[in-house]
Amino acid sequence: MTVTLDGETLTPEDVAAVARAGKRVTIADEARERVRESRERVEDVLESGEPVYGLNTGFGELVDERIPPSQVERLQTNLIRSHAAGGRRELDREAVRAMMVARVNALLTGHSGVREIVVDHLAAMLNEGVHPVVKSHGSLGASGDLAPLAHMSLVLIGEGEALVDGSTLDADSDAELDSGNPTTAVGPTHRVSGEEALESVDLEPLTLAPKEGLALINGTQLTVGLAALAVVDSEELLLAADVAGALTTEVTLATTATSDPAIHAVRPHEGQRRTAEHVRELTAGSEIVEAHRNCDRVQDAYSLRCLPQVHGAVRDAVSHLREAAAVELNSATDNPLVFAADAIDDRASGTDRAAVLSGGNFHGEPLALRLEYARLALTDLAAISERRIDRLLNPNLQEPHLPPFLAPESGLQSGYMIVQYTAAAQLNESRSIGAAVTDNTPVSGGQEDHVSMSNQSALNTRRVLENTVAVVAAELVCGAQAAEFVGEAVEIGGESDAPTRPSLGAGTAAAYDCIREVVPPLENDRPVHEDVAAVVSLLEDGTLLERVADRCDAGESDGS
Repeated sequence: MTVTLDGETLTPEDVAAVARAGKRVTIADEARERVRESRERVEDVLESGEPVYGLNTGFGELVDERIPPSQVERLQTNLIRSHAAGGRRELDREAVRAMMVARVNALLTGHSGVREIVVDHLAAMLNEGVHPVVKSHGSLGASGDLAPLAHMSLVLIGEGEALVDGSTLDADSDAELDSGNPTTAVGPTHRVSGEEALESVDLEPLTLAPKEGLALINGTQLTVGLAALAVVDSEELLLAADVAGALTTEVTLATTATSDPAIHAVRPHEGQRRTAEHVRELTAGSEIVEAHRNCDRVQDAYSLRCLPQVHGAVRDAVSHLREAAAVELNSATDNPLVFAADAIDDRASGTDRAAVLSGGNFHGEPLALRLEYARLALTDLAAISERRIDRLLNPNLQEPHLPPFLAPESGLQSGYMIVQYTAAAQLNESRSIGAAVTDNTPVSGGQEDHVSMSNQSALNTRRVLENTVAVVAAELVCGAQAAEFVGEAVEIGGESDAPTRPSLGAGTAAAYDCIREVVPPLENDRPVHEDVAAVVSLLEDGTLLERVADRCDAGESDGS
């Protein structure tokens, strides 16, 4: 039940496990050794008295200001305090935990020069449920996520504020209570000072040594933490979108021939191929598909016919983001970086044992561009889902067996009419978000004259994900309702006065059954926002995808 951090193998799934499921972290012995060696190199440089950025000079525009030896520790503390200048809302618990685990792992690469006690404190805070209060805005993605990481680091020195799990504090504490995240928090969450938070888990505030303040805040860990969560969420959302699209395909009597392997073999984009394969699995054994296999419809609308191509392209975009996140999670992203002297050429600052190089690994561009790509792709996933919703509801586009807006008594009832309005509004919000990465505002007296805005890209991607989940959930709700009317159009079995609904495919039937456990068929008008919210919950907790996967796996095992 732990994630071992070694600076080399952290995955987006590991980040999600720590951030959401509350998995504990441990630190690998070999990573500890790298941290010790890196710190020894920093100490060697300090003893030499050579001016080195980040160790004994000012920061940013103040790089040429030399700091006397007696003040270098104060320099690190001042850095944390002054850079804790974030604004707007506070990050939620999972975002803070994702940032923290990413920061620990980056320090374990062994090029930051911090002491072991720094990584141990951060790991203990994760394990004991101490979560710094961190403002969401302030990072420009170069020099890394300075402001958010500074808010995180304030708690390490006994300052700032933290939200502490109820298990670590007296439940009768006078501290302000926060709702926290009920899926991971233990009891009520208490808001306390940084000093009280550390005391609650038997930790002493740190006095930061030279280089440590800069090493803590100069990096891309909020961006990559959010990117890692976005990768995990997007991949699950794509599976759900395939389910929704496959269900819509069936209940509108569209064809699944568009997922035939022959089509995708001659245009072998990986995402497209995987999507087509998934649709075939979901609809395997469908009586609906079989019943109209030889119907007279020539072609379906693009939102159905091109599902593998569109969903597949989104898959490829998310895969591109996964590649960057996987690299970034196991990278040294602060500045300057510390190396063995014999590992680099003689242009570095340092001694005959240690070398210190200033560079730009803190720049968030590798993440920012791919986050924007993923954001645009997810917006288009919502767009094609919204079009399928309209085809399910719109009396000018519907198939003849579907009543207007899927209302049993159309006119008297409005059915799911306004669900499409809401999906359109959510899609509009996603479309209206600009590309943060294309902006650039020079800061720090012009020294930092090109920034990535990667953190804003990550926050925007998060918003689009939330919108797209809601749109896909709406399609699933409407698809399940449309299934109630398929018996009117497709006859299966013997004669009967009442039409019998033919069976859906293995995966789509599982989805239908799961939805019907929380959303009954719409017989009379009701507040349908509750229907969509219930299915959003099924997507967010993984229930629907788990049920679908189990049914599809069972179908494969019995040869059906």
